[in-house]
Amino acid sequence: MTRLSLLDLVPVTDTGTVAQSLAHAADLARHAEAVGFDRYWVAEHHGMEGIASAATAVVIAHVGQATSRIRIGAGGIMLPNSAPLQIAEQFGTLDALFPGRIDLGLGRAPGSDQRVAQALRRNLNSDANQFPNDVVELQSYFADDGRTGIRATPGAGARPQMWILGSSLFGAQLAAILGLPYAFASHFAPDALDQALAIYRRDFRPSAVLERPYAMAGFNVFAADTRAEAELIATSQQQSFVALRTGNPGRMRPPVEGYRATLPPAHAAILDHVLSASAIGTRDDVARGLAAFVARTGVDEVMVASAIYDHDARKRSVALTAEAMASLDRAAA
Repeated sequence: MTRLSLLDLVPVTDTGTVAQSLAHAADLARHAEAVGFDRYWVAEHHGMEGIASAATAVVIAHVGQATSRIRIGAGGIMLPNSAPLQIAEQFGTLDALFPGRIDLGLGRAPGSDQRVAQALRRNLNSDANQFPNDVVELQSYFADDGRTGIRATPGAGARPQMWILGSSLFGAQLAAILGLPYAFASHFAPDALDQALAIYRRDFRPSAVLERPYAMAGFNVFAADTRAEAELIATSQQQSFVALRTGNPGRMRPPVEGYRATLPPAHAAILDHVLSASAIGTRDDVARGLAAFVARTGVDEVMVASAIYDHDARKRSVALTAEAMASLDRAAA
């Protein structure tokens, strides 16, 4: 059985507000819990007008209050932006508030441009080993093993489920060495997916938290009752991808009929590339897309990315995705 989880960037629409986006996040997480998703993650992004999840730990706490069973967490926290002690305190607090439900996915990208990264970190000087060292330091705070000489309060003894995230081979290698679960960002950077998974599985070393490799991969889903409707609602995310890759990010825009046909060839190629790990269509279309993706990758879990302009349409897409995965599980039983 392949597990199903949801990634939410907490999008802000062209006519919406941050408050509305946060309310939608709580409602979407509650809905995902009701239809059978295993976990709900938000991601750390900074300086982006169309994403409301910059204060990631705060958003997770907000979502936690709206749900009761689903795992909640970060996919991910960009570790270079914060001291490991700060993250231990934040996620130690979350673990105290929502015990047994907190995930902490760790990435080494800035989640912003260089100017914003400078404002966050004050300096950008680091060596190649800083990210692995920071992960180990963070583990030490949670383990309360005394190696740092500092006791994180909250944090000491907390048990968030730690993940290594990545879109290249580096994260796969680190997750394997540390014996941690691994999540690949194929929903927007699919190039190294197969190689990264192979390296992770080949080099995995069992740890106190994980006996065997456990891999997740991102997959875009835009589901609706008709294929035409699904293709239409997908165009908001398509516009966002093109805007980001061409240096013009902004708030999420409403769907546009026939959007792809309006693009110049270079922009259409960008879109086809970043959305190659995707399914757009009816429940049956999505089931086929998910089945092919799982068969190709062998992942233990699929993390669905589904940024849709209309909140009700997004909830419908999430429900249809859950039904599609359930149909695959029934067929495999």
